[in-house]
Amino acid sequence: MSDIRWKNFWPGLGLLAVVLVIWAIKGIVLALVFLCVALSLYIARLLYWLYQLQIWLKTPSLNEVPEGKGIWETVFSSLFQHQRKNIRAEAELVAALEGFKRATNALPDGIVVLNHRDEVEWCNPPAELLLGLDISRDINQPVQNLVRYAEFINYLQSSQYAKPVIVKSIRNTETTLQMQLIVFGTAQKLLICRNISAQEKIDTMRRDFIANVSHELRTPLTVVGGFLETLLDTKDAVPDSSKGYFDMMITQTSRMRLIIEDLLTLSRIESNSEPPTTSVINMSTLCSMLQNDAKALSNGKHKIHLNADETLNIKGSNDELLSAFTNLVTNAVRYTPKGGDVTIGWTLKNKQAVFSVKDSGIGIEPQHIVRLTERFYRVDNGRSRDTGGTGLGLAIVKHIINRHKARLEIKSTIGEGSTFSIVFPQSRTVIKPSEEAA
Repeated sequence: MSDIRWKNFWPGLGLLAVVLVIWAIKGIVLALVFLCVALSLYIARLLYWLYQLQIWLKTPSLNEVPEGKGIWETVFSSLFQHQRKNIRAEAELVAALEGFKRATNALPDGIVVLNHRDEVEWCNPPAELLLGLDISRDINQPVQNLVRYAEFINYLQSSQYAKPVIVKSIRNTETTLQMQLIVFGTAQKLLICRNISAQEKIDTMRRDFIANVSHELRTPLTVVGGFLETLLDTKDAVPDSSKGYFDMMITQTSRMRLIIEDLLTLSRIESNSEPPTTSVINMSTLCSMLQNDAKALSNGKHKIHLNADETLNIKGSNDELLSAFTNLVTNAVRYTPKGGDVTIGWTLKNKQAVFSVKDSGIGIEPQHIVRLTERFYRVDNGRSRDTGGTGLGLAIVKHIINRHKARLEIKSTIGEGSTFSIVFPQSRTVIKPSEEAA
């Protein structure tokens, strides 16, 4: 490389030597005239090669790179190498892009690439089929103008993409679509659309089956339980030696009835596609009622505390939220040892209403917390049965708060207790005027 640089400087050094010789022999005037003529020729030659470079840059081709002379030979050689690398990189990029397109076209899910302005840059055939897009027509169009689902538009504008949004297809009312946005690159987004109609039908069949079986079992269990209680209450109908067995049968029958009632409640909540009501709930009254119910269940074995903000209310379904709150309070009383504390809280944090139940129980190990809302999941099977739990309470809570766009937060420390909190969105929070609260 150093040889090339020196080679490019030799003409200039030679010109300077000639000028100095003429100056010494013929004088400075003739030397300056010669220098001006030489510089003019050099500039003309420079302009010529710049013109050749400009022509080549308009349509750069490896087969038509000018050869150049002197320093321009080095410039054009570097351009040739650079262009060859660009062509090779472009070919690799095109091959990778074609491979990506073939892979995404083979997917059953719809894929739509959005730019930073939420405009369609590309989509695969399943996306065209599921969302009614046409890449030749809809490219560079805002996606909210093409995918006209109110739920999706609200989801897009919320910038909260952790969970997908589910909508009924406009093109086919029997089709259910699940859409989720994934942010990548510089504010670009990937829209993934999936047909979940088959899964939804299976879930509906499962819910209907559980509801029907539970409904059919409720009557016979009630009859059996009634007869057992009647026999036990009838004088001399049951020998004293067998009364213990009858008590066990009555206990298990009652437990089965509770499980069936919870299954029916859960099935009813899951199958209810209508949004919950938005009536204002008087939380001060409701929290007092929960405290009284907790005291009755505790029967003096625990200390039940209430810390409620009387100026704070919530909008939602009174029956559903009462069921969710009752489940949390009941669990806290059941799983707190005798003499422990249970605190019911209702406060405003970060402009969001929070209902919490804190206990001083044995606590829950971290690996169990993520699964607590699963049906019939138990941290300790024997202990859960002894306390009369059905294993469905937190599953019911989860579905109710999902319908109210709230979230469940669980914090627990082994040996110190647990806190279950339901955090409601600000849109459901109602602040009572101070005069009304007073």
